[in-house]
Amino acid sequence: MVRVLIPTGALGLAYDRQALARGVANRPDIIAVDGGSTDSGPSYPGRGVSKYSRATTRAEWRDLMLARAEAQVPLVIGTAGTCGTDGAVDWLFEITRELAGELGQRLRVARLYSGQTADAVAEAMRSGRVAALPGAPAADAATARDCCNIVALAGAEQIRAALDTGADIVIAGRTTDTAIIAALPIARNCHPGAAWHGAKVGECGALATTNPASGVIQIDFDDTGFTIEPLGPRACATPYTVSAHMLYENTDPFVLHEPGGHLDVTSARYRALDHRRVRVEGSVWVPGPYTVKLEGARVAGYQTVSLTLLRERRYVENARAWAEDIAARGRAIAAARTGLGTDGFDIEMRLIGQDATLGALETRQASPAEVGVLAIVTAPSEMLAGEIAKILNPFLLHHALTEDEPMPTFAFPFSPAEMNRGPVHEFCLHHVMALDDPMAAFRLQVTEVGLG
Repeated sequence: MVRVLIPTGALGLAYDRQALARGVANRPDIIAVDGGSTDSGPSYPGRGVSKYSRATTRAEWRDLMLARAEAQVPLVIGTAGTCGTDGAVDWLFEITRELAGELGQRLRVARLYSGQTADAVAEAMRSGRVAALPGAPAADAATARDCCNIVALAGAEQIRAALDTGADIVIAGRTTDTAIIAALPIARNCHPGAAWHGAKVGECGALATTNPASGVIQIDFDDTGFTIEPLGPRACATPYTVSAHMLYENTDPFVLHEPGGHLDVTSARYRALDHRRVRVEGSVWVPGPYTVKLEGARVAGYQTVSLTLLRERRYVENARAWAEDIAARGRAIAAARTGLGTDGFDIEMRLIGQDATLGALETRQASPAEVGVLAIVTAPSEMLAGEIAKILNPFLLHHALTEDEPMPTFAFPFSPAEMNRGPVHEFCLHHVMALDDPMAAFRLQVTEVGLG
């Protein structure tokens, strides 16, 4: 049997320290925690920085390092620094080095790098080893060279290679959310279908329980299935909460694709052992070609935003028409005065308080007391984005609904009204790359840190 202790769905989201202590007392074989994902968009992988604060990350990582020392088992994190770029791996490594000295720990730390060079990806494209996933944008060698960062998603094989170095701590770059949980059970010959299925259920900590915010769970893997038990005092796992997690961030409720094959849970059976624990058997691992997903982000332009507040009833009721009229006038003036042409930049108007989230898909018709109009300008350079935003400024401040009424004045909550967001990024690689050797696209570096 292999017992995996999962403190939280992602480092930086907080977890129950007392539940963590209970998990350590239960003698796990490994502590595994996810570090991030692409949920927050392309900016973080594009810039190679963490979404969460260094102070929060350091505090939570410190407690996990103490838990690891007490349990005397490996501590593994995947997609370090929320984006998993090489720079994010090194960022968390430096935090680890600091803490090792502070805590008086002598540690063997393995860094698993997932970053890919543009030349390597371009060569893989030329040799026919890169294929687009459904919905992926068109991509070629030039696309790869445009990327600020490209990462490949590591699987269980790469995590196992890092563990095989004898590391106390593994700081992995971009990985599949499941790989850090499935790796050790697979390496110790637990049921492969159960290893991947349990890893999928446990990827977000207590999200697959009745108290998602409690964070800490443990999963026991063996040669026929797995058992999940939440460790928060008010958290329970049920067949419903466990089976439903196959729908989380997954287009098929029965199939999950991973490097080297796919998981099929069509025949899985979920059984409540008591009011807290669930036993799952019948999951199947189907081997297939070894491919890893590629993610790449590039600069899509530069943005400046401006926010205006409308409170006068007529303008609130007609906010959409007012905003669209300003956008049309702004586009015409900007195209004429910047030389970009109407396709060379973008002006978007979002109505905060009316339909800013869903836009044309919004079905609610409630009348708000006020509407914030967020003007978003995207252009090829920061200077041009700011210039076009300033073209909008007098309209956002004084534009009337009709030509024959007094000039209104609206409210800018900030001065200056224009706020530069700098470069904005977009995902441009959503592909898979075939590998003959699972480690061919990854690099391991092992370092001794701390005191001892």
